[in-house]
Amino acid sequence: MSPVRRLLVRVLPLLLSVLLAGCGAPAARDAAERDIREAVAAWSRTPPAQLAGIPLEGWAYEVSAVRRDGAGATARAELHYRLTGYDTAPAGSAREVRLSLDGGRWRVTGDRPAPGAPPQLWDQGPVEVVRGAHALVLGAGQSPQTLSAIAAEADRAVPAAGAAWPGPWAGRVVVLVPGSVERMAELLGRPAAEYRGMGAVTTGRVGAAAAPADRVVVNPEGWAELSAAGRGVVLTHEVTHVATRAATSARTPLWLSEGFADWAAYRGGGATPQQAAPALARAVRRGELPAELPADRAFAFGGDPEALARAYEGSWLACRLIAARWGEATLVRLYELAGRTPLATALEETIGGDVPGLTLAWQASLREELGAP
Repeated sequence: MSPVRRLLVRVLPLLLSVLLAGCGAPAARDAAERDIREAVAAWSRTPPAQLAGIPLEGWAYEVSAVRRDGAGATARAELHYRLTGYDTAPAGSAREVRLSLDGGRWRVTGDRPAPGAPPQLWDQGPVEVVRGAHALVLGAGQSPQTLSAIAAEADRAVPAAGAAWPGPWAGRVVVLVPGSVERMAELLGRPAAEYRGMGAVTTGRVGAAAAPADRVVVNPEGWAELSAAGRGVVLTHEVTHVATRAATSARTPLWLSEGFADWAAYRGGGATPQQAAPALARAVRRGELPAELPADRAFAFGGDPEALARAYEGSWLACRLIAARWGEATLVRLYELAGRTPLATALEETIGGDVPGLTLAWQASLREELGAP
């Protein structure tokens, strides 16, 4: 046998073993990843026992990536679920699922929000469920009595919002009540300072008719400071945002969306402009008449609370003026049009005017109703 052939006889088996090992490693990795995905799928077919009282459907984890680390693994996944009777499309939540090898099989050992993703209410503790006629209230760290009182308030707010907004909507609302303003901020993914002093906020994407139902999130500390009348106003305001969500878009000026929500909340009540717009009344009496309708930037959280109050109050009085002078149906029509056409076009087609003309009428009403010198 020639030297060359003897070399090939010795080297070829080595090359073959290297090639086989190289082909086997990806196959083994693929098999492990498949087993991990199957373990997550099997584990996620049934919601955890602590969520048994929540009306859930379509509960599933969709794994997008798998990372091995020794005898453990982490699966990045998107949780999809619906609240039965409330969500028209699956809600989503980015999650990390931890797994470990147990007797040669992968088993789920933990589940948490993915880095940077906000938690779900049940991540903050056991969830108490209270059902109302028009509301589903979910609370963590709150007494059943508190949740029942909020459900009763929501049951009054939903018909009030529906009376102001005749457009199509679900006519029901989901209310989340975390244990503190800090917990509220965690759910919303924002600093707690932005929500101090507020009674509630609404989540959701504007102009997305097929999106899941909005959640009204209550700040328990701000809520506790409100009077009974104040709680009704706050919750009706937020429920009105839920009702009008599909008609609201990035085109809709905030003075119209926030003013309409306040108009719905105060509609039919006995509060006067002096009573319901104290911050703006003080400014007008000082001779500080607003030069223009509130700009979108005036509604930013975390700024001057007095300026924020003036923006909300001025917006309410603008919508109140439109409803009183041109009719409630005209205000509703303006809202619908402003979500899909320029404001100038919407005003021309509804009140037959423009922004400067509306601003002058609004300023005159502020002088008259707020006692300007």
